[in-house]
This record gives sequence, structure tokens and C-alpha cells, in this order.
Amino acid sequence: MKNILLKVILVCSILFSCSSKEDEIIDNETGNLINVSTNRQVTGSSANDLLSGGILKKMIVEIAYIEGFKPSETAINNFKNFITSRTNKPEGVTFITQEISFTDKEAYTLEEVVALEKEHRTKYSSDTTIALWVLFVNGKSSKDTSSSAILGAAYWNTSFVIYEETLHGLSNGAFEPERSLLESSVINHEFGHLLGLTNLGSELQSNHEDTEHPKHCIEEDCLMYWAAETSQGIGNMLSGGQVPTLDAQCLEDLKANGGK
Repeated sequence: MKNILLKVILVCSILFSCSSKEDEIIDNETGNLINVSTNRQVTGSSANDLLSGGILKKMIVEIAYIEGFKPSETAINNFKNFITSRTNKPEGVTFITQEISFTDKEAYTLEEVVALEKEHRTKYSSDTTIALWVLFVNGKSSKDTSSSAILGAAYWNTSFVIYEETLHGLSNGAFEPERSLLESSVINHEFGHLLGLTNLGSELQSNHEDTEHPKHCIEEDCLMYWAAETSQGIGNMLSGGQVPTLDAQCLEDLKANGGK
């Protein structure tokens, strides 16, 4: 596996925001005023809204990608299946995609990731719909070091970024996992954080948070296990050729918070 010594960290970063007039935009389709600050809250704070089918009966997922770094259709389909299997949305889940012009950036700060969202995001939560934003970028995270690389980060309540170019460097080579398998694992892991896992907005129903690796599950075969944060760990988790799944304890947390 390329860069086998790299420690690959799937971080869950938390940003805060304050509402102001600058947070209000006009929906081009309806002409209604939308307060975008509802989509710029703490990671995990919208776990129940994402999981349950009460007021927010529909979900719209906006997938944006830098030109040349679109995720595989297999990974997108796996993500769709993961969402529908875990959330209660009686009016369904809709996916839209958009391509962002190529940039020559080699590394992105989290602030630059946020700036791309503010510039290009078109869908926000309103009325009975909750909106999700997923960004796939070229380049790496600015927080990468010679011994560590970030694959993805959940940074707001309905937003996460995938460092797709980094995934390219760790997949589809000799003795490396299939790219769509790696993509699916990282995407589902980051979405799991938005769903409040582990102990990040979906209350623990049993004691299964890893105290040495907070906000991750202690069970080794769970999608939210911390070992997904190392290249060797990811290789081991994907060795069976299947996307890791949530263990029974994480599932109980989601069900208790309105999910399936």
C-alpha cells in the first residue's frame, strides 16, 4: 500500500457560528428568505433532525467536487443506501451533484474548505427539508504531516469534506483497497459523525465510546472504530472486501435518537 506508514486521521472538527443578516439568502427557486446559519452549527447538533421523520420529512444531499475528483458511482450509491437504511425520511432522499472548477491548490485549510461551501452551496434546510453538503477536493489537508494524512472531516452539523486526492494515493494499486470501497468507508464514517456517533449528539445507550479515542466506538468491527484512522487500520478493516458497518451498540444509539 502506498504511504503505508502514513497515519490517516478521520477528524471531526467543530465550528461555531452566530446568526446575522449576512446569514440570510434568497432561495432562487422559491424566492423565500433562508437563514443559512441553521446549517452552520456544531457537528452532531442536527443528529435527530437527520435521523427522524418528524418535521423534517425529506433530505436533500448536495455532492460537490473539484473537477477531476468526482467520487465513484459505486461510492455514491453506497452512501445513498447507508442514508436510507439509517434515517427516517418519509418523503425520500434526493441527491444532486455539481462540479467546481479545478484549482491548483495542493493543500486546503479548513477555512478554505468552508469558503468553498459558502461560495458554491445551493441547498439549505428549510420547512420540511434538511439539506446536507458533501465536498470532494483535490489536494490534501493543510494539517497533514510527514507521518499523518487526513482523509475526511465533519466540520458543521450538515457538512463534511473528503480529501479525494489523498484517497487516490491510497487505493487502486497493488495490495491497496479498491477506491470505491475506501471512498464508501470514509464517506459513511464522516456521515456517522453528523448522525451523532459516537456520543456526539446521539446519546449513548451503552458504554461503548472509546475513552482513548473520543467520539469513536470501542468495538473493533464497527464503522466508527478508531482504527479507521490509520492506513494500516483501514487496510485491515477493508481486507474482507466490504464496507465496514455499524455495530449493534451504535445502531441502538441511532434508533434511540429517531433513526432506524
